[in-house]
Amino acid sequence: MANYVVIAGGGTGGHLYPGIALARALKAMDENIEITFVGTKRGLEARVLPREGLPLKTILSGGLLGKKGLGRWTSWCKLPVGLAQSMCFLIRKRPNLVVGVGGYVSGPVAVAAWMLRIPILVHEQNTVPGVTNRLIGKIASKVAVSFEQSRDYFPANKVVETGNMIREEFCKEEEPVAWKPGQPFHLLILGGSQGAQSINAAMLEALEHLENVKDDIRIVHQTGEKDEALVRQRYEQAGFTARAEAFIYDMEEQYRQASLVICRAGATTLAEVTATGKVSVLVPFPFAAHNHQEHNARVLEAADAAEVILDRNINGHKLAQSILDAMQNPDRLEERAKNSYRLGRRDATNRVRDLCRQLMGAAI
Repeated sequence: MANYVVIAGGGTGGHLYPGIALARALKAMDENIEITFVGTKRGLEARVLPREGLPLKTILSGGLLGKKGLGRWTSWCKLPVGLAQSMCFLIRKRPNLVVGVGGYVSGPVAVAAWMLRIPILVHEQNTVPGVTNRLIGKIASKVAVSFEQSRDYFPANKVVETGNMIREEFCKEEEPVAWKPGQPFHLLILGGSQGAQSINAAMLEALEHLENVKDDIRIVHQTGEKDEALVRQRYEQAGFTARAEAFIYDMEEQYRQASLVICRAGATTLAEVTATGKVSVLVPFPFAAHNHQEHNARVLEAADAAEVILDRNINGHKLAQSILDAMQNPDRLEERAKNSYRLGRRDATNRVRDLCRQLMGAAI
């Protein structure tokens, strides 16, 4: 009988794409293995997983952190429903392993798995774990963490430091390609799967400060749906060579070409940035739970692989200065690229895959 793995979590790319990376690695190990994702109809997983050819089971679930009034009450009401749906699904499928990759939807699935004595693996991407992972880490069989700093939040005997899972195409063992003067300077701008209005606004303000070098710059900008049309129009009006899209699917190619990445500091984004050895300007999302994005960003800053600009301080002049500084100091850019590459954990997905194999072996 083929092994069966359930991967629970999603909502954002930061939780979803590590799960996709794991699914691919498990399939590469055993093409007969069955994998189903559990998520919600409103999460990013509902759009992305069909493109990946991976099955999705949806349940009712809602986050509690930051919710007030009716929104919090609605989330509480969803919890028992989501737990019942998870129980029914797991009883019917009887998987060998449940993997929680973060996001509130992983909570009810993990609790149901614990009640049914199904092994649980939790994967934590950030330096400071979210509430859901902290709770289910107590009942998990193993906890895989991306940063050494996360160990203290989980039972010591369960923790394995693996790094953050990223897709195979980001894991090539090759030295980073530094930008050379005379070549186009490729800017990759990411605000996470939803885009980031503060980064979008600052980049549009920066265009007037970059007027003298606009012929040397090539821009790829993930805007989010709300700002896509506006950002594209402003680039055209200013005469910049730019591709502005709500969501970018060919991320591997864009990372390979990038001379500088301007982005949020979600753990999965940073894992991809460092795996490909890219220099970044990091603008942590200020409302991330427990301020984990700033904690993530400071790790790269301390290694001289990135510059950190807090969201409250981001503006067009400051962002333009960071871009111009990178273009005017190619030797420093190259050194930072090497520092970034040294931080990359290109073996992380295979390390988590091996943990899965151990846990499945214990269950069968």
